[in-house]
Amino acid sequence: MTAATPPVPLAAGTARSRRAPRWRRTAVPYLLLAPALLTFGVFKAYPVVDSLLLSFTTGSGAATHGAGLANYRRLLDDPLFWTALRNTAEILVVQVPLMLTLAVLTAVGINSALVRWRSVWRLGVFMPSVTGLVATGVIFAFLLRADDGAVNRLLDAVGLPTADWLGQPFWARMAVVLVLTWHYTGYNAVIYLAGLQSIPRELYEAAMVDGAGPLRRFTAITLPGLRPVLLFTLVLSTIGTLQLFDEPYVLTGGGPDNATLTVSMYLYQNGFRYFDFGYASAIAYALTLLVSVLGAVQMRLMGERET
Repeated sequence: MTAATPPVPLAAGTARSRRAPRWRRTAVPYLLLAPALLTFGVFKAYPVVDSLLLSFTTGSGAATHGAGLANYRRLLDDPLFWTALRNTAEILVVQVPLMLTLAVLTAVGINSALVRWRSVWRLGVFMPSVTGLVATGVIFAFLLRADDGAVNRLLDAVGLPTADWLGQPFWARMAVVLVLTWHYTGYNAVIYLAGLQSIPRELYEAAMVDGAGPLRRFTAITLPGLRPVLLFTLVLSTIGTLQLFDEPYVLTGGGPDNATLTVSMYLYQNGFRYFDFGYASAIAYALTLLVSVLGAVQMRLMGERET
């Protein structure tokens, strides 16, 4: 009868590793996350909380003292803030629908089976969005000059009336709308193009068999298929326009007569020109509240339509 083989003893190191404390095993993920969490806390969370506390103070430097809700009450009675908010809303109401409509039409055109070299067209329409905002503003400031700008020269050459694009309130706002539309239409068109390519081709083929024309296919298949993407771009475009700063700052500096002064520009002026950081922080949180409310309303409305 064969004797049983005695068990081989485990190495000391292996036994110790199996008996490692539980806290050491659970602490490893937190140690790996620590650099990212520390960076987020120092450069994101702390400034947000500090600016909120700052909005309840007045003065600057050593003269800073608590003011309670005085900055927010001042905000409600500040006519220049309401002027900036009205300007921002007017630009938003005109620019966002115009830009998204052009983006949808551009995406549908590029996605057409009749179009060749789609990648080239996609690259072409996307190129404006990678141009720096300040560079875009400087270029359009030269193009829209009243006396020798290329736009007025072109209008004059074809017999159309010219305009003082940057010197009259209405045309100055239209200039901001023009720059924003040029810069962001291609970006949104590429997003819509990705959404169009996810719509099953069989739906269009079945609609054509049933006798549906191009317009009917667009309204019954394309737009419903793009609804989630439309919601995404609508919310992002609304948030971006409410935070509008670079284009009017470079083009007009907020003029003429505060016609292109936006909420973000007014925030900047109070914080870095007048050094009233408490009031500037109150403006920032009022803008944050406005963006949050509009975003929630848009998502609620689009969600109800989808259901």
